[in-house]
Amino acid sequence: MRHYEMMVILSDLLEEEDATALFDRIKSILADQGGELVDESFWGKRKLTHEIHKRDHAWYGVLDFRATSEGVAELERQLKINDDVWRMKTVRPELRVHTA
Repeated sequence: MRHYEMMVILSDLLEEEDATALFDRIKSILADQGGELVDESFWGKRKLTHEIHKRDHAWYGVLDFRATSEGVAELERQLKINDDVWRMKTVRPELRVHTA
């Protein structure tokens, strides 16, 4: 299993309890795929730097986890078909380029 970080941007049309429930659902999908959650952070509603779907706010959350590449692919597949997940980005932190 490899180390990943994922940021998700969720629809601001969701109430706070629905947004946190969706964030919890994302974590359960990860667990169902054999992933191991290392850390999580639900940032709450924030202003977007640019509009998405003509909206200027969204719910943000970050997951730090270990999973197989197949597990990540299935997690991303399920998030892509959810209309309340506006954006997601998955990175492998050890592959980030560091500049001085």
